[in-house]
Amino acid sequence: MGILDFLTGEFIDVIHWTDDTHDTMVWRFEREGHAIKYGAKLTVREGQAAVFVHEGQIADVFTPGLYMLETNNMPILTTLQHWDHGFKSPFKSEIYFVNTTRFTDQKWGTKNPIMARDPEFGPVRLRAYGTYVMRVSDPAKFISEIVGTDGEFTADEISFQIRNIIVQEFSRVIAGSGIPVLDMAANTLDLGKIVARAITPAIGDYGLTIPEFYIENISLPEVVEAALDKRTSMGIVGDLNRYMQFNAAEALGRGDGGAAGGAMGAGLGAGIGMAMGTQMGPWGQVAQPAPAPAAVTPPPPPPPPVEKVWHIAENGAAQGPYGRGHLGRMVGDGSVTRDTLVWSQGMDGWKPAGEVAELAQLFTVAPPPPPPGA
Repeated sequence: MGILDFLTGEFIDVIHWTDDTHDTMVWRFEREGHAIKYGAKLTVREGQAAVFVHEGQIADVFTPGLYMLETNNMPILTTLQHWDHGFKSPFKSEIYFVNTTRFTDQKWGTKNPIMARDPEFGPVRLRAYGTYVMRVSDPAKFISEIVGTDGEFTADEISFQIRNIIVQEFSRVIAGSGIPVLDMAANTLDLGKIVARAITPAIGDYGLTIPEFYIENISLPEVVEAALDKRTSMGIVGDLNRYMQFNAAEALGRGDGGAAGGAMGAGLGAGIGMAMGTQMGPWGQVAQPAPAPAAVTPPPPPPPPVEKVWHIAENGAAQGPYGRGHLGRMVGDGSVTRDTLVWSQGMDGWKPAGEVAELAQLFTVAPPPPPPGA
């Protein structure tokens, strides 16, 4: 490098940073060949902060604006003022630009399932994922606690640690919320606010804030979801007996009931034709009706209906399921009364057993009192 190039570098007195990476959080102004001189102009743009580090210690934090570095407490000595050091300043002064805008669309998710206790299904395993927004709220603390002497610090370098904090607090909140799994989708907004408040102290120790936190999905294992789908299908079908009868009648009407359905349709057609033939005489006259053809063998009876099962509320928890016969024995030993809350598939909510028509008979059928002296 020639002497003219060196002198040109010495008289550059504009210190600024324009970021086009969208993920850089901290960038250090390189002093190699561009010493900070007395009277240098420091430009801090909106969405930035400049941290001045002198001899390894944070000296000042500059907010957006234009500054003239000429005060006595600034490292104003330049290499042009230190010929005895061979054009090398003995002062180590650096400026770190900190991006204070919001870093959006940061991902988080549970690497392993979270164990929780559901009031209806019992122990369940949950997974969740979502996004969050972070920003630097305290540039000096962020430099001293996280960045250190890194000349270029990106959001990816801190996102892993933040995800660990989020998952830890999310697991604690979900495990202690007591919200049923089927109702969590309706409460993701409230759960997100609780998690955001819980992680604020730990994130604040890094000089960061989480202004926005979102839970996009909370899911169960695939096997459990498949079982829930079957349960939902049963609820939509309703009476299985009537549903099977309807399917059988519809298949017979379409003629696609397989070999048995085709044979039955052919038999019905032949019977109708024979009946019409016997009603016509040899000269086209209507004859007396012939005896009815042999009855067609009816289809096999449908399977017996599925027994309805019941749940009872006991000490704030759901017990069951129980069949009607089991409930009858519990009524006999007094463990179930008319005021006991019960619930079954298709009911709007919990009701006293004495108000459910299907169970009210259990309390009216009772043995007569024994005869005297027996």
